[in-house]
Amino acid sequence: MTAQDENPPFLYVVVCAAGLAADVGKLINAAQRREWHMGVIATPAAMNGFFDTAAVEAQTGRPVRSAWRRPGEPRPFPDPDAVVVAPATFNTVNKWAAGIADTLALATLSETAGLGVPTGVLPCVNDALAGHPAYQESLIRLRGMGVRFANPYDGTEGAEFGWERVLDLVE
Repeated sequence: MTAQDENPPFLYVVVCAAGLAADVGKLINAAQRREWHMGVIATPAAMNGFFDTAAVEAQTGRPVRSAWRRPGEPRPFPDPDAVVVAPATFNTVNKWAAGIADTLALATLSETAGLGVPTGVLPCVNDALAGHPAYQESLIRLRGMGVRFANPYDGTEGAEFGWERVLDLVE
């Protein structure tokens, strides 16, 4: 057994600014039941009250990241064995596919996809946005990079977001 085999698998959870982000603790609980250790990276917009960062930090035992670290600061998370994006917004999917890395979340997604790290995405996009040609082209481009997508949650009343589906995509 190598030293790497002794380390528990590490998951990056990228959280975007959608109302469902308030329930990201459900994803964290599900991942912990599957014996993942994790760190949460949020888009700057998601940090503006879309989820309880203190509760997430208590759950994961790690700080929620949204900004780049300063030169000389240690890396707060180990390299990921997998990445999940939930909820994934129209904006994040399109910027990621276009190679825009203007936030820590987008830069991380671009780097990990480029390294071939298994990545699962649970979109939260309504039908009107999901039908937009740019979004459809983004899905094609990201799938071509090996990114795996669950069916989008469209906000239909009574529909379940299905947090665990995104974990199934990377295991």
